[in-house]
Amino acid sequence: MAAVRALVAPRLAAASTFAPLPGRRPLLPHKPAASPRAALHGSAPRPGAKVALVLSGCGVYDGTELHEASAALVHLSRGGAEVQIFAPDVPQMHVIDHTKGQPSESESRNVLTESARIARGKITNLAQLSAANHDAAIFPGGFGAAKNLSTFAVDGKDCKVNKDVERVLKEFHKAGKPIGLCCIAPVLAAKVLRGVEVTVGHEQEEGGKWPYAGTAQAIKELGAKHCVKGVTEAHVDQKNKVVTTPAFMCETELHHIHDGIGAMVAKVLELTRK
Repeated sequence: MAAVRALVAPRLAAASTFAPLPGRRPLLPHKPAASPRAALHGSAPRPGAKVALVLSGCGVYDGTELHEASAALVHLSRGGAEVQIFAPDVPQMHVIDHTKGQPSESESRNVLTESARIARGKITNLAQLSAANHDAAIFPGGFGAAKNLSTFAVDGKDCKVNKDVERVLKEFHKAGKPIGLCCIAPVLAAKVLRGVEVTVGHEQEEGGKWPYAGTAQAIKELGAKHCVKGVTEAHVDQKNKVVTTPAFMCETELHHIHDGIGAMVAKVLELTRK
């Protein structure tokens, strides 16, 4: 703890230098206050699309897949988007010890609190997300989408979707605003938006390259159409404005997954301009 205090204390002291004392004017009165969006991913507001990124925790086996969230944020930043990050304020289904790949029976965690780790603290309760305030919504994958945003991991085609996740999907869909989902997250759209077209990659395991290929059949059982796509590709359902990409549904090099998420983000941003 002494080492932690030694590391953090100088940063806290530096931050406090710019904090106005009670009854005193700020030290930098000429600098305009940054908007909540600008404070998250940039020093000044930009005129790009306003995108809501919805997380499901922190960690591939019990929350959001961090590489997918990071890739989405990088591509959104390059695309000039203003990003606000959301997560539901609910308990995780369970906690996985990622060093062992096994549940940690003695632990319990909160999805919003864990997601804040990825958001660097700049996060909002999903209950406050409204399609009226954003141009698009994106859902990274990770097992949290199937465990915390829905019960797909346990119930398959009979799963239930978190009430706010369902509301958000329906709101954006009704407003004609694009929705992006990657990895396992497309099952959310398949459950909520009947008849939607999505991809989770290939429909055969192909020697272990597509270890979760069985998900494609579950998507069909949900009443959605599954479209076969490669890991670097994104499928665009033009009618429903839903864009999906396989990401870690495929066992491949990280840069291929990064490229696929980039394709998904590019298509989402393109749809915001139509």
